This record gives sequence, C-alpha cells and structure tokens, in this order.
Amino acid sequence: MTKTHAHRIPNSIDYLELTVTDLPEAKAFYAAAFGWEFTDYGEAYAGIRTSAEAEGEEAGGLLLADEARPAGGPFPLLYSDELEATLTAVTAAGGEIVEPPYPFPGGRRFHFRDPSGNELGVWSTV
Repeated sequence: MTKTHAHRIPNSIDYLELTVTDLPEAKAFYAAAFGWEFTDYGEAYAGIRTSAEAEGEEAGGLLLADEARPAGGPFPLLYSDELEATLTAVTAAGGEIVEPPYPFPGGRRFHFRDPSGNELGVWSTV
C-alpha cells in the first residue's frame, strides 16, 4: 500500500534537520522535553516523529556530527499550547534557557539551547 502525502504543501518547509554532537543524549532530551519519538537509521541519524497523529511520518531528523552548526543560521520555532509547561519540560530535560518568556506580536515565546548547543524557540498564542 502506497502512503499518500496529501498534507505536503509544495514549496513550503517540510523537514527540519538538527545537527547534534551526541545522538543518544539529543534523543533523550527531545523525548523528555517534547515527547518526540525517533526512527533510527544507523548510528548517525534518527528521524523525528513529533506526534502519534503523524502516523509514522517524520517532521525532521537528528544528524550526528563532530560539532553543532554555528549560531546565526535558521532559527527553528516550535509551537506550544502551554508555554510555561513546555519551559518547565525543557529545563527539566537539561535545556539551557537563553531567553526567558517574553511577549511578541502574536503571543509569547522563549529561546533555549539543546545539549548540543542548537538554539531553538518555543512560542504560544497565550
């Protein structure tokens, strides 16, 4: 049976790949902080499944490298329905908060670094 990709939107961002320096540590961090699940593709790559609703579809991947990509590149933003709960989960999982929650047009957000040094943000409408 061939799986269709009806939700794929042409010419839009479809997949996010994060470079990490310790794949098991990164998987443990993102599983604890966001509930992500992973599909291993050898020892240097894991596909990211962000929810059960994704039915096995991947939203991105973790790529093992000697060092994380330098700051200043694209800035991934994740969405949360409960910003404070997500902040607590990120901190408990070992993330470093680099910018505590602050208002911006459309809601509030915070920035964090994962164990490999990647900086991401989380935003919410409330």
